Parts: sequence; C-alpha cells; structure tokens
Amino acid sequence: MNRRTRPAGAADQETLRRASLKVALRISAACAVLVLCLLAAATIYLVNKLAHPDLPGAAAGPAYTYLDSKDLVEAMVIAGVAGVALAGIVGWFSARSAIRPLGEALALQRRFVQDASHELRTPLAILDARIQLAQRDAAPDSKPGQALGRIREDAATLTGIVNELLLAATGSTPDPPKEPVDLADVAAAVTESLQQLAARQDIRLAVSSGPSGGLAAGSSAGPPDGGRALARIERSSLRRAVLALADNALAHTPPGGRVTISTAVEKNHAVITVADTGSGITGVDQARVFDRFVRTPGADGSGGQRSFGIGLALVREIATAAGGTVEVTRTGPAGTTMKLALPLAAG
Repeated sequence: MNRRTRPAGAADQETLRRASLKVALRISAACAVLVLCLLAAATIYLVNKLAHPDLPGAAAGPAYTYLDSKDLVEAMVIAGVAGVALAGIVGWFSARSAIRPLGEALALQRRFVQDASHELRTPLAILDARIQLAQRDAAPDSKPGQALGRIREDAATLTGIVNELLLAATGSTPDPPKEPVDLADVAAAVTESLQQLAARQDIRLAVSSGPSGGLAAGSSAGPPDGGRALARIERSSLRRAVLALADNALAHTPPGGRVTISTAVEKNHAVITVADTGSGITGVDQARVFDRFVRTPGADGSGGQRSFGIGLALVREIATAAGGTVEVTRTGPAGTTMKLALPLAAG
C-alpha cells in the first residue's frame, strides 16, 4: 500500500515553531503594552509642560531650548516603535530557548516509539510463521485448528497496532481503505475473541445484526432494512474500537449479567452498539467517559472509584478519524448502551 510520507519529526518541528511564535507574540504584546503605557505617560506629561511653560524672567541666566510639541511626539512614536520591535526580537529568541527542551523531549519520545515498533515487527512476523506451520498439522475444523486460527487473528491485530504506531511515529499518513468493512464481521470476530473472558466472569456475551439483540454469536441475520452495515475504515482500527467498547462493558457488568454487541444501518450510518446490564454511569457527565482516565464514584456507594481508563478515549479518536461519532445512548440501573456510528459506505 502506498503511503504519503514526510520527514520524521517534521510535525514536531511545526508544532514547536507555532508554540515559539505564540510565546514570542505574548511576550512582545506584554512588552509593547508596557512600552506604550510608559510612552503615553511621558508624552502626556511633556505636552502638559509645553502647554504651560514656566518661562524664565528677564534676568540674565542660563540659556534655554524650546521644543515644538509635534517634534516631541514624533520622537516618542519612533522610540515606541523601536521599543516594540526590540521586544519582539527578544521575545522570539526567549521563546525559542524555552521551547528547545520540549523539542528534544518530543524527538526522544518519537525515536522510542519508532525503535520499539520496529523491533516488535520481527517477533510478530516469526510468531505468525510459527502459527501457520502449526496450522498445517491441525485440521481447520478441529478445536486445535480453530484455536490456532483465533490466535493468528489476534497476532494480526497486534501487528496492525504496531504498524499504526510506527506510522504515527514517522509522521506517515495511510491511504484510505479501498474496500469497506462489514461491521457485522468485526462484531462477530470480537465476540468470539472475548467469549472465554466473558465465560470466566460468568457473563453472557452475544452478537446481533439488528436492533432487537439477543442473537447468538455468529448469527447471520442482516439488518432490518436488508442492507449491510459497511464502513470505510481500517479493519484493525475498527476491531480495536469494538474490542475496547466490549471490554469496558465486561469490566462494568456483574457476574450473571449480559453484554450484547449489535450492528445495524441507521439512515446513512453504519452503527455498532454495545449494551450491558451493569449498574450504569453515575457521578460524571456521560460525554466525559470518553476522556482519558476519567473516574466516577463506585456503584456500591463504598467510596471507591471506578476508572474508564484509556480505551474509550481511543475509541473516540478512531471514530473521529473515520468521520464518525461515539456516544452513550442509554445508562441507568438497568445497564448502559454505547453507540459507534460511522458513515455508511456502498458495498
């Protein structure tokens, strides 16, 4: 896949230049206000003196020089402009000096992400090759074959995440996906991946391809209008978003509860909803649950707190990048429903 690239660190340099310019403008503005206030006060004082001169008497004495008020004001204006320009130059160099450590920190962070992402790609490639070798000795329909298939899919997801990290660190922008993604397929894959985790927590996890919900995992029923919920988004990114929504629902659903992942077509949007039977969101605005590490009071009233971590924040970033939205559509004692809506793509 062709990718549009630019020199690594170019985005950081542009950010730093803008930050330096903002700091310099603020320093210059403050200095300019100070200079203009001083000049205005001096001008008013001198003009007042010129308007009421204290002329010497006829007695002999030292010589006096009288200035015209126009010439004096012009001299003050020139001095003020020169002072403002000097303040701007000083502010610019001061801002550059202050921002330099931040630039070094950003460069170090970017190099770390690049190195870590690059080093992880080789072990993941080796892992995928070994999984393929193991699949040759296992029948695809057998339990070992199915387990190996799921492991390979999870490894591919991890590889996609590493590649996205590397692209972000190098400043590259991936081309838009050529083929739309079927949200029902992604929902089914996520449900299958989380089945064992849900079983250990004694939570029923199901997937549905319509708003009615309640269909078993792997159901092939289509949306009520007969259309497929297709969206133009990277499959790995969509999987990460749905996985984060489902993982959050499992984390806040008590044993014996239920989590349902549904897909549907609503007007011109392909929609995935994740509904749980937890205690609901309380003590915080619903929109804030998509902020990083937001905390809310515990549902049991014991004074503890529960955290929504970073997963929901990443979901919002993925949705926004694809031109979609994510929101809490329902919450209360009976549970919470979150909806991820993406622009509908033609099949």
